[in-house]
Amino acid sequence: MFLNLRKLKLILSSSNLENVLELHQLTKKFGRITAVNQLSFTVKKGSVFGILGPNGSGKTTTLGMLLGVTLPLSGNFDWFGGLATQKAKRKIGSLLETPNFYPYMSARQNLQVVAKIKDIGQPNIDEVLEQVKLLERGDDKFKTYSLGMKQRLAIASALLGNPEVLVLDEPTNGLDPKGIADIRQLILDIAERGITVIMASHILAEVEKVCTDVVVLRNGELLFSGKADELQAPQEKLELESDDLDRLQAALADYPNIKELSINKGRLIVSLKQDIDPAELNQFLATKGIYLRHLSRNFSDFEAGFFKLINS
Repeated sequence: MFLNLRKLKLILSSSNLENVLELHQLTKKFGRITAVNQLSFTVKKGSVFGILGPNGSGKTTTLGMLLGVTLPLSGNFDWFGGLATQKAKRKIGSLLETPNFYPYMSARQNLQVVAKIKDIGQPNIDEVLEQVKLLERGDDKFKTYSLGMKQRLAIASALLGNPEVLVLDEPTNGLDPKGIADIRQLILDIAERGITVIMASHILAEVEKVCTDVVVLRNGELLFSGKADELQAPQEKLELESDDLDRLQAALADYPNIKELSINKGRLIVSLKQDIDPAELNQFLATKGIYLRHLSRNFSDFEAGFFKLINS
């Protein structure tokens, strides 16, 4: 007896259930514009997966296809090893656009409406309100909420039904620093509960702080896919300070991988040929009786790696 193709696919993929999502050559065009071009990547279970790129890079279009909002021109994708679409959707919570909550209703009442739309028989409303730290304000009207609170309620609505995967599009867009910090911590808290988080963003600092894995898109094309720390570019400079800068400069004159030394505002600026281990540098200087009061890298690894990709 021959197995049908779907059953065979599920059997073959059962050994790879750590992948919650696989994209294969996904392509989308709008007229003559190619928004997403032959995009392929894999999302591991339990990861916080960032889709990073400048505005217009295809992030939202990609999420739209993955959530069934728009259809791809070609290529395909599989949720949970090829699970049927309707079953897969029950395992996914998403926030592609901010939901239109009723301003005159409370947060709890709005979530009850969302639960009915999602056909969730016994919605975990108190649980999700607690998760987003809105339980004490759950009976207050939506119109009294700050922008950050509204965004947290939107994430609460996506968490209804205990999804295995949470998909967020630009979750910190338009928020003030406190609101951004609150959403960042919320994403980390959600990930700690074992929920896989997929988030699209153009904000480098937020992706760097929360994501374990990342893809970088430019004009709909994949430039990078891997661990977030693999995107980091080697540091080019260090800033050092000690009681005797002249002695410090002399000690480092022949140290490996140093390209240039200069003094600026009471600190020794060390230009590097390639990255060096600060601990080893500290130990080397200590053997010469030189102790540092200050050692810092003067720019972000992640940012440097991103712009190196985008501008190449």
